[in-house]
Order: sequence, then C-alpha cells, then structure tokens
Amino acid sequence: MAIEYSGTGDPARSLALLWRTREKPSRRGGDLSVERIVRAAIEVADADGLAALSMRRVAERLGVGTMSLYTHVPGKGELLDVMLDTVYGETARPQDARGGWRGRLEQIARENWALYLRHPWLLQVATTRPPLGPNVTAKYEYELRAVDGIGLTDLEMDAVVTLVSGYVHGAVRGAVEAAQAAQRTGMTDEQWWHAHAPYLEKVMDPRRFPLAARIGTAAGQEYQAASDPDRAFEFGLARILDGIEVLVAGRQAGGPPAGGLARAVTDG
Repeated sequence: MAIEYSGTGDPARSLALLWRTREKPSRRGGDLSVERIVRAAIEVADADGLAALSMRRVAERLGVGTMSLYTHVPGKGELLDVMLDTVYGETARPQDARGGWRGRLEQIARENWALYLRHPWLLQVATTRPPLGPNVTAKYEYELRAVDGIGLTDLEMDAVVTLVSGYVHGAVRGAVEAAQAAQRTGMTDEQWWHAHAPYLEKVMDPRRFPLAARIGTAAGQEYQAASDPDRAFEFGLARILDGIEVLVAGRQAGGPPAGGLARAVTDG
C-alpha cells in the first residue's frame, strides 16, 4: 500500500488554500470552487482509495476539464492537505461529554475511530507534518481541552492527546481491513472462520501448540472470526486510559513531571 505524505505542497499556497484567504472566482467550469473540488476528491478517495486520486479523476467526477481545477487548487499536494483538513472537521465536539477527562478522551477516541471507518484512505496518509488548517487546529484545541486543568504540564497534555490518537490510528487498521476484506471477497469473517475451522482442527496438533490451540479456539468460538477489532479497540482504549489515570493521580498528589518521576523511581 503506497503512502502519501501531507505537507508536501508549497507552504504559502497550502496555507492560503486551507484558510481560504485567496480563493478566486471561477472563470472556467461554471460554479467550480475549492469546496466542490475537495468534496469530489474525498468521494474518489472514499470509493477507490488514495491510489486512485488524481486531478484528472477529480475533474472527471465534476464533469470539467482537468486544467480548470488548477485555477483553484495548485496541485495534488495542496489538494490532499485540504482533503485532510476537511474530513477532520467532521468529528463531533460536544461540550458536555460525561465522565470527566476519561469520558472526554473516550469520546474523542471513538470519534476518531468512526472517522477512519468513514474515510479508510486516511490510513494511507502520513501526517507527521500535518496540514495546518482551521479544522486540524480546532480539533487539536478541542482534544487538548479534554485534559486541561487536571494537573498535567503542557507537554504532558500534548503527549496524552498524541498517545490516544496514535492508539486509534493503529487499532482501527484491523477494522478497516476486515471491512475491505468482506467487501472485496464477498465473504464475511464469520463465513471465512466456519470454512476454515474444521480443517484447522484436523491439521493443528494441540500438543505442539497448547496455548495457541486452547486460546485460539476460545477466541474463535467467541468472535466467530480470527479476531474482533471492535472488542480489541475497547480493551486497548481502557488500558490506555488506565495508564493515563495513574499519571493524573500522581500529578494531583503532587508528583513530579514524567521525567522527574521516572528518575525518582529509578533512583529509589
């Protein structure tokens, strides 16, 4: 799977496009606009993956000439940045999430999970240099507010948000791949499991693989599949939040920042 990189466009043009500071009226293509171009590009990526995305495919979807797109969008690099910023604006940001900071982080994690399922092509984009647009900024602001005022340092707040978002990014891949496998093979995970399980029982010797046989059988019977991405996500998210809770409790008890705490434990 080819990986695209955000932040590869011209910085001045990308930022002008992201913040819509210099959008030009269309002279060609009727009511063509940045918004229409970006929405069409997202539709192409949603339907066929990021590898299918090109200025030509977007133009075809809009029924216009390819060159007319360049009146509004300098190139594919800038287009990808605006696509990312646009879909990041879809996450719900309720101000009254229950359960304190833990409930807020759970809500954020589930919103990010749902976002990846709606737009699986997000997994094909490396965002170590994120598009610095209004929706990305608003999303980051909202996520930081989830842990504001609970005793963490600024860098710890950033690290907690990064930890949760990074966990979701890794965990959701299994769910996306399971959905794509069912779509492309015409066979659900349950159907696949029932087709393979009887043969596996015949060829796998439980004396050679006692743990794999016992635990794999228990998991297969429970999930009716080789795995359950949703259940794995919930289990992992709870453990991540448990770890953050230990950190928060330490701060509220007057403990030192993370580096100092680690040194104190080592020295002690």
